[in-house]
Amino acid sequence: MPHSSAVPSGACDTNESLESLVASLVDHHRLPHGDVKSGDITRPLSEMANEELAAIREGLLDEEECVRLDQLGEWLEQDMVRLKPLLEERRERQVSSWALAHPESRLCHEGRTLLVNAIGRDTAAPGGELPADPASDVAALLVGLEARGESALTRWALDRYLRLSGDYPQARLLSLFGTCHALSGARRALQRRPTPGQDPEHPARLAESMAECRHYLMLAERIAEFRFPPLVIAVGVSGSGKSRFTSGLVSRLGAIRVCSDAERRRLHDLPQDKAYPQAQAGSPAVDIFDEAATERTYRHLASCAGTLLDAGIPACVDATCLKRWQRDLLRQQAEARGLPCLVVSFEADEGTLRGRIEKRACLQGVEVAVSLALLDHQLVELEPFGDEERLHLVHLDTTANNAAETLVDLIEDHVRLV
Repeated sequence: MPHSSAVPSGACDTNESLESLVASLVDHHRLPHGDVKSGDITRPLSEMANEELAAIREGLLDEEECVRLDQLGEWLEQDMVRLKPLLEERRERQVSSWALAHPESRLCHEGRTLLVNAIGRDTAAPGGELPADPASDVAALLVGLEARGESALTRWALDRYLRLSGDYPQARLLSLFGTCHALSGARRALQRRPTPGQDPEHPARLAESMAECRHYLMLAERIAEFRFPPLVIAVGVSGSGKSRFTSGLVSRLGAIRVCSDAERRRLHDLPQDKAYPQAQAGSPAVDIFDEAATERTYRHLASCAGTLLDAGIPACVDATCLKRWQRDLLRQQAEARGLPCLVVSFEADEGTLRGRIEKRACLQGVEVAVSLALLDHQLVELEPFGDEERLHLVHLDTTANNAAETLVDLIEDHVRLV
């Protein structure tokens, strides 16, 4: 579907790539937020939504569409009430939109210009100049990409943003802000309708404008739709292929990966690119792999996964999960919510495991002997699956040629059967 906001592809020279844009968003949302206004936290968003709904209602001629629009309005009101405590809790995180600081930006991908202001946010929309939760910027980007049929990029952007920021609670707000931004898109489409009698191509342009409006309204309904997301727990020792194969779940199923490696470092305020903490100023290095640190990490992983499930987003925990208590802790996040859970055991013969680890150690400049010793330790520590776990368990041979497709099929089949 064509969009009048598109600009010539030649403008890509100074545009943002999606990877740099996501990193820029994370940095912007970490800036000092300045004075935080008091008052009803939902009022600006409610006023924005009501103005958008009123503008769209004036342009719709179909009675059925007006009824569906009213239903969207009711859902928004209910969701604001439901999420008001979380919005209030995050009040001090409010920040002016990234789009206001980058008005001339563009988002390019593979030579194509996808979005203006890079995140596609309408800064002229009602309340667009006011500080808001970072979820508003992220939702604008996701809506812009989804509206252009870029579902794979939408999923990659969200997975990347949450991994870099660690702001998983934000996920619960994305449907609320996303619905509002989709309504903004519908309103903009209606505003581009040609004036009757002044445009020889009026009927065709009118049909195009109305089609785009309905496209955004359908997207708003899809965002607001209640979902039953699955939880996938990836189990396996180093070299088993967990990270490689679970990365495919992001684009194929829209799952967000919660990685133990990234979250363990985040809990200890370590850079994501540093493998092990080093001693400084005569102080010993902190052992981020001791029993206490590991328990803290898995409890954090469980919390992050639960937050994603509450947001209606499929979650995939990428961790070794050697111990049964670790797997139980994670599985309970789905069971407590009545949601499907799948435990995937990523497996390969020992020769393949050692070969993969040796290759990875050489690429990373790590001692091969140390990496192999870690594998031996993990193989000893890996506890067998219990009877209750087997109800959710599937085994995946990661040496098979079709392992990636098999994993997706297993998850889809399991979700349909639960």
